[in-house]
Amino acid sequence: MKYYKYHGLGNDYLVLDPAETERLPRPEEIRLICHRNFGVGSDGILWGPLPSQKGTFGLRIFNPDGSEAEKSGNGLRIFSRYLFDRGRVGDRPFLIHTAGGKVQSLVHPGGRKVDVRMGRISFSSKDIPVKGPEREVINETLQLHGRSFRYCAATIGNPHCVIPLDDISEALAREIGPLAETDDRFPNRTNVQFMKVLDPHAVRIEIWERGAGYTLASGSSSCAAACVACKLGLCRSPVTVRMPGGELEITVSEDWTVDMSGPVTRVSEGVILDEAFEWTEKMQRENP
Repeated sequence: MKYYKYHGLGNDYLVLDPAETERLPRPEEIRLICHRNFGVGSDGILWGPLPSQKGTFGLRIFNPDGSEAEKSGNGLRIFSRYLFDRGRVGDRPFLIHTAGGKVQSLVHPGGRKVDVRMGRISFSSKDIPVKGPEREVINETLQLHGRSFRYCAATIGNPHCVIPLDDISEALAREIGPLAETDDRFPNRTNVQFMKVLDPHAVRIEIWERGAGYTLASGSSSCAAACVACKLGLCRSPVTVRMPGGELEITVSEDWTVDMSGPVTRVSEGVILDEAFEWTEKMQRENP
């Protein structure tokens, strides 16, 4: 099984091209492929390009736990770079279709920087979704681990829970992130961002990603955090979002359309051998 590995600020994905792979791996195979010890290791799988409308590239995105994601900002930049490296796109904007909607992408000369028009953010509980009456989910309260957290929820094709705080840390993201991700009010689970405002044009976030866990960077999380900061009047566009893996530039328009700009690095390419998948069979026998 041929793969191409890239990362966006330390958030790494494997591109599996259907033209070179007989079938989409099963969920248990995706978990093995993404495993840092038993597989190649990655924060997810990009399955594409898939047949779509003329001039549009279809893409499916899978988390390392085998679940499917609607959208991924880093994944979209990486997929765009892959298309560029394969000569499928040039210096003009193009469209990518995901389960979370269409986006417009532009690869800069050389391929190392990619701009993506991610779509329009929504704070509507119906769109995200969040349980309860239809409303904008702004400055609500979560009780987790005996602590009370103020949060805002948003979607840009996938769900986000942004928690503004004076102090954030990896330890906090690892402790509270999985509890927020699986809170009952989020029927589809949620990505979680712990956000500290640095100045009117910059925030820092720690990220717990749905289906992936703690991660060094996230494009859609950056979009959600920047939009929440603007919604609360804490920042003005453009917003630099700083993460452990690096930073992204987010522009928020008056109609809440969001543009993301950031780097992509090509890491390696190779072949996953059939022998690797014997572990999935072994684990299934031992854990029926």
